[in-house]
Amino acid sequence: MESTGLHWLAQVAADPEDFREQWERTGLGLVLLPAGRRWDVLAVPGRLGRPALEVLDTGFCGPVLTDFGGEHVSFLVPVGTAARWLGTGVRCAGEGTWIVVPHPGRRSRGVRWLVPPDGSGRLNDPVLLELALHEAAAGLGGW
Repeated sequence: MESTGLHWLAQVAADPEDFREQWERTGLGLVLLPAGRRWDVLAVPGRLGRPALEVLDTGFCGPVLTDFGGEHVSFLVPVGTAARWLGTGVRCAGEGTWIVVPHPGRRSRGVRWLVPPDGSGRLNDPVLLELALHEAAAGLGGW
């Protein structure tokens, strides 16, 4: 599973095969990857993102990251979602932005996968994510 997730992530690099080999060879835990090529990212506060992830059910959702201390939970979503998303407290990363991504098969400090990529290309459905965020916010007393 790790190598397919790694291969899938590397596809956003200019030379995916060279990038993947270098990532494996150097043992780097974290790398910068461009958003907006195969996926966008929606980052929400952790106190909202963690319950939303529970609503989504990790077995049926796409890749999800958390940052240092769990302050934010970031959902990988289809390209173009960041440009259309409206939401208070949501940070969007799309074309022209870069995000820190951990190696899917290694433990790293700080940024880590809550749901690692499985190589299938599955992303989080923006409609289902929005519903999960609303349900999570309702559970927090209106957030």
